[in-house]
Order: sequence, then C-alpha cells, then structure tokens
Amino acid sequence: MPLFDLPLDELEAYAPALDEPADLDAFWARTLDGSRAAGGNLAETVRLERVDAGLETVVVDDVTFPGFDAQPVKAWLLRPAPPLTAVVEYLGYGGGRGLPHEHLLWASAGYAHLVVDTRGQGSGWGAGGDTPDPVGSGPATPGFLTRGILDPHEHYYRRVITDAVRAVDAVRTVDGIDPARVAVTGVSQGGGLTIAVAGLTEGLVAAMPDVPFLTHYRRAVEITNRPPYSEITRYLAVHREHEDAVFRTLSYLDGASLARRATAPALFSVALMDPVCPPSTVYAAYNGWAADARAGDVERAIDVYGFNEHEGGQAYRFARQLAWLREHTR
Repeated sequence: MPLFDLPLDELEAYAPALDEPADLDAFWARTLDGSRAAGGNLAETVRLERVDAGLETVVVDDVTFPGFDAQPVKAWLLRPAPPLTAVVEYLGYGGGRGLPHEHLLWASAGYAHLVVDTRGQGSGWGAGGDTPDPVGSGPATPGFLTRGILDPHEHYYRRVITDAVRAVDAVRTVDGIDPARVAVTGVSQGGGLTIAVAGLTEGLVAAMPDVPFLTHYRRAVEITNRPPYSEITRYLAVHREHEDAVFRTLSYLDGASLARRATAPALFSVALMDPVCPPSTVYAAYNGWAADARAGDVERAIDVYGFNEHEGGQAYRFARQLAWLREHTR
C-alpha cells in the first residue's frame, strides 16, 4: 500500500486535540482499585503450576491470576534461573497465548517472560487461548471493539486493560523476579495494551509498543476502512444515533490519552504504509508520551519502517528491543 497518511515531518509534530473525559483518571482509579480489592492478596491468589514443556534451558509455569473483577486470566511464564527482569507481553488482536515453545526468545536472552492471554480471544490465529470472557454485551458488530460500546464501564477493553495491569501486579509477586524491573511490550493490540498499562502503572522499567492499535480512535475511523477499526464504522452505519456515546466510551480507553500519563522510557515502532493502525494514530500516542508525567523528561524513541504495512519490523524488532532494554536494565 502506498503512503496515505501525513508526511513524516508532519507526523513528528502531530499533536491532535483529544476529547479526553474530565473523570478519566477517576474512572481508571475506581476500575483498578475495585479489581485489586476483589482479587485479594496476590501472594495467595496468583497460582503457578510447573509445566513439562520439553524444554531444557527454560522453565515454564502455567499462571492464573485475578484480572478484571477477580475473573481468572491465564498466562505462560517462561524464565531462566534466576531472572533479573520480567518482560510482560500482550498479544495481537484475535490471538491467544498459544504454546510455551512459541515464546522462547526473551527467556533465552535471560529474562522472565510473561505471555498474557487475552480474554475471549485466541481463535483468530495462532495456537489458541485459554481465557474466557464471562461478561456479555449488548448489540455489537462481529469482533471486540463494539462490545459494550455505549458505556465505558461495560466496554470489553475496560476488562482487557485491567487484566493487562493486573498481569504486571501478578508477575511482581513471583519469587526470583525483581518487582522494580518489569517491562511491557506487544504488537498491534498488544502495543495498545502496552501503552495503556504504561499509563496506568507506576514503576515500570520500560515500555515497547510496536505498531500499536487502540489509540486515537476518531482519527483511525476517519482514514482507514480496515479492521478492526472498521468494526466501529460498521456499528455506526447501523446505529446512526449512537455516535456521541460511542466516541465518549472510547475516550476512556484511548491510548493517545493514557500515553500522556506514562512514566517509563519507551521504544515505539511505526510503519508508514500501515493501513490497519495508521501512522498518525501511533504518533498521537508517541508525541504525547509522558506529557503529564511529574518526573520531568521521560526518554522515548521511535523506529520508522518507511516501506512496511502492519507487519512493521517483524523479526528485526527483537534484536533492537533486546539491545535497548539491556541499556535500561543494567
């Protein structure tokens, strides 16, 4: 696909006005406080079960932790012994945690690696997921973006973002992992969740979102007809009277707003020909990164893939991220 969004020099300065609700911080404080209270003492409620995955240099635990409203979420924890830093990874749209041997890179490089399942997903690609979403929804288009779209308290991604934050809470309780040395990462949907977690969690050592989804929804809907953002378009094409309610709900979940609250150093990536997560939606989060942080300047960098679509850097990312993360965890 050819270049279709703003030129790179304009993207680097792109800082859109955001329709940010006045009670955004209070909304997420109530959500996370409620789920943390419901989940009880994580030292007692996080369950690790050692799995024989046929691996010689890496140990694997099947992890269950309390997510949104204490609902159980599954993850794989892969690690050498003893790990110093944990990398928490969130997954792309439609995928699940798959199988342990699919996730060897970070553990092989000397990091604990928590691969977090996405509730209700895991049947779109890959080797499957194991976490149901027990919460229902009103009328919605196929997919996940419009589930609970008329109320931010009911929206699917309120639960998923809460699960993602609780994954960091959970891995910090594991013996042998330094709770002050936790990084978050992910591609596409996983990149969007990385941004959200970085905006809602204190004390992360790094955030590495790649070609992130779930940011600057209004702009995305206006300039791309590709899924998943087209789920919103299809919904509004039928429910014409719901536009204000839809974008009000999404304003509570927008990575462009949550990125402003981040405090950790960040390494982004963007693909300038990406029709799935358009470049300007990525830059809306990147250019606002840590803008509300009280700790002063927060380091950020972005790798630009000028001739790629949503695949971004693919395998080239790991070497780059590994070198960057090692610089931030020495």
